[in-house]
Amino acid sequence: MKKIVFIIAALALMSMTQGDSIITRNGKTTIINTTALAENVDGYNGPTPLKIHIENNRIVKIEALHNGETPKFFAKVKQNLLNKWNGMSVNKAMKAKVDGATGATYSSNAVKENVRRGLEYYKKNKK
Repeated sequence: MKKIVFIIAALALMSMTQGDSIITRNGKTTIINTTALAENVDGYNGPTPLKIHIENNRIVKIEALHNGETPKFFAKVKQNLLNKWNGMSVNKAMKAKVDGATGATYSSNAVKENVRRGLEYYKKNKK
């Protein structure tokens, strides 16, 4: 019985210390995880969550997280779309009209919406 109470208490403590799973910091870099922000934004085969890395109010990189997109088509998105925002200020990136990857329209649109939502969240919650 004591062991069960201890485990429950430990789990409760862990959940209280996790905080916001959307925005995290690694040194000078703020990382926005769009998994929860855009869970209803689908590419061709479901959600396309991202991690947006921001330093000094500029996008350093955007990385794709696990998704159900067809690897052949999503490779086009990774190669031709994810780097389009690199180096842009958050404000400029929010206004940018970025072209999608040819042949991967649904995935591209989902990624652009993930970026938009992630940057909006960053602006509202950065410290």
